[in-house]
Amino acid sequence: MDAGNKKGYAWAVSAGLNAALAAISAKLFTSQFVRYGLVILFNVTMWGCYVNSLKALSSLQATVTNFATNFLSSGLAGYFLFEEALSFKWLAGALLIVIGVLVLSKSSIEKERIE
Repeated sequence: MDAGNKKGYAWAVSAGLNAALAAISAKLFTSQFVRYGLVILFNVTMWGCYVNSLKALSSLQATVTNFATNFLSSGLAGYFLFEEALSFKWLAGALLIVIGVLVLSKSSIEKERIE
């Protein structure tokens, strides 16, 4: 994996984390002003990170990585911050998403080597 792809994945992961932070802040804070302000801030930051990830990755790689990070971090935040249960189905789905992202990233690396 070259440095451009690493940066692209870092941007995509950052986008996913910011998307999760937007959802977390909407649930965590009681003040409407703070809640909406943070949701807007995290969403704007998420879009900036996502656009930067698209400069180094394919749209599929950026989107899937962003989604997987958002899904995993939102679920884990729900478990640790809000004491929500994580079912076996959630854990199995999370594992399949991670495997899918790894397969996708590996296949794109193999494609680059062939070209």
